[in-house]
Amino acid sequence: MSAFTEKVGSLLVIVAILAGLELVVHAGLLDERHFPPPTEVADALVDQMGDPALAEEIGQTLQGWGLGLALAAALALPLGIAIGCSQIAYRVLRGPIELMRPVPSVAFVPLVVLTLGSGLEGKVFLVAFAAFWPLLIHAIYGVRGIDPLLLETARSLGIGPLTRFGRIVVPGAMPYVATGLRTASAIALILSVTAEIVIGAPGLGHSISLAGAAGATPDMYGLIAVAGALGWGLNALLSRLERRVLPWRAAWTGVEE
Repeated sequence: MSAFTEKVGSLLVIVAILAGLELVVHAGLLDERHFPPPTEVADALVDQMGDPALAEEIGQTLQGWGLGLALAAALALPLGIAIGCSQIAYRVLRGPIELMRPVPSVAFVPLVVLTLGSGLEGKVFLVAFAAFWPLLIHAIYGVRGIDPLLLETARSLGIGPLTRFGRIVVPGAMPYVATGLRTASAIALILSVTAEIVIGAPGLGHSISLAGAAGATPDMYGLIAVAGALGWGLNALLSRLERRVLPWRAAWTGVEE
């Protein structure tokens, strides 16, 4: 099946789901106060698209996403590579990492509000904490997944540590890091919107919360659709960037996306 056929098929499925929801709501099977028909949501979304405030809210959400993700990557990737290169560090730190990794970022909301406030700083912390762990884990296992025979062969040929690191370790870990970055990106966007809803930081999440509280259900669903489209667009952008930077990955993994 060609990529074009797959896209057309996916589009038809989406249209069928929306049409089904429209019929179900008009038939009275769902309460229109809580589940407005898709056409009404689309009208509200069109009105919102003409409001300059929407672009500002998207920018605020992306700001929290970008800063948090960048901070997480700056901390997690060097640390993950260092842990992956050291058997002792891996054994000592594996337990604490597995202990901290499942802790949800929202558990720190009270502390964040007290120490950093409900603005950009608090949102960036929550995003960075959540995005840190998938980046760290993928960096560790990216390094540890390298065939030891490659490193031993390079060492026996007299290749120095820095050259081995640049020519073998980094390229070998990159596919794992790219996957971790895409996973962390999705988590970062979720936490950016969640932080805006929970702590009231400016952005799409805050507007979604206000629309829900005001009973403007079509506006609320329209903003949710914008957040979903934003997540899809970021994932598509990172996937395209990954294919350009790592064109050999599909052959290396045997998986095409």
